[in-house]
Amino acid sequence: MILLRAIARFVALLLLLALALLGLAVALFSIQGDERALSLPTLARHLRLPELRDVTGDYLSHLEAGGPVAWISVGAAAAAIAVGILLVVGALAPRRERLVVLADEGGARLAARRRALAQLAAERVRRVRGITEERTRVRPGRRGRGGSLTIMASHSRKGSSPELEQRIAAAVAPLAEDFDLRTRVRARLGKRGSRVE
Repeated sequence: MILLRAIARFVALLLLLALALLGLAVALFSIQGDERALSLPTLARHLRLPELRDVTGDYLSHLEAGGPVAWISVGAAAAAIAVGILLVVGALAPRRERLVVLADEGGARLAARRRALAQLAAERVRRVRGITEERTRVRPGRRGRGGSLTIMASHSRKGSSPELEQRIAAAVAPLAEDFDLRTRVRARLGKRGSRVE
């Protein structure tokens, strides 16, 4: 579904860009009339619309007669309809937000958004002394409760990575236990000049 949504957005962007360029060209060539340089008949000649009309007429006469051209056209039309349906589904399907479930009893469910939960975990990590920078990411489990909490932290030269990893894990432990999150902590030496939070 995410791929369909991304493709639908990309196709919509291309169509809007093409429509804008076509509108700009028509507007420019509508400035003057008759057979001058900037006129609609000149634009039609530049786009080779008379030749396109002849080719289309020839193709339509073959299509009416039946045979392989007609069957190829039927297959192409069916494929275009299928692609169009997929793009419409990708554009209009509601996006289901994945939540991290705290409690699920009966028909009631208590859950948190993963961004809010990541911000809460990041605030706890910032309170650990010696941390210069942190990044937290929460991924909900596929079904029911649980998920994973990934923390990447940078520290000053005064601290050691294993010790800070333990302190960070201890700081987020209550949150991780409540939401049944598997915690993964990685600490590394920060860049020179980083300030201690």
